[in-house]
Amino acid sequence: MKFMITWRLHADKRVDAMTAFAKMTPADDEADTGPGVSLIGRWHNPGEGTGVAVCESDSATAVHRWALNWAPVLDLTVEAVLDDAEARAVITDAYGG
Repeated sequence: MKFMITWRLHADKRVDAMTAFAKMTPADDEADTGPGVSLIGRWHNPGEGTGVAVCESDSATAVHRWALNWAPVLDLTVEAVLDDAEARAVITDAYGG
């Protein structure tokens, strides 16, 4: 399953959170996501303190566990999402095609 995570940094934690993130290495990223979660991509709007990540996992629990690592410094939403092919298959199944 694919998941989209959107976030907004807490205003009073913005600088500390961005500084900590900027210092992370690829190994830190891998440890942060934890087992069972594969990061597809992450996009940031530093000026607004917002962003979005897309990951893949067979476990919603693993994705939420990763998200909770950042809960002290940001508000976030985790949603299951589909890629184009998956969405087309669902729509075709539901409405024909």
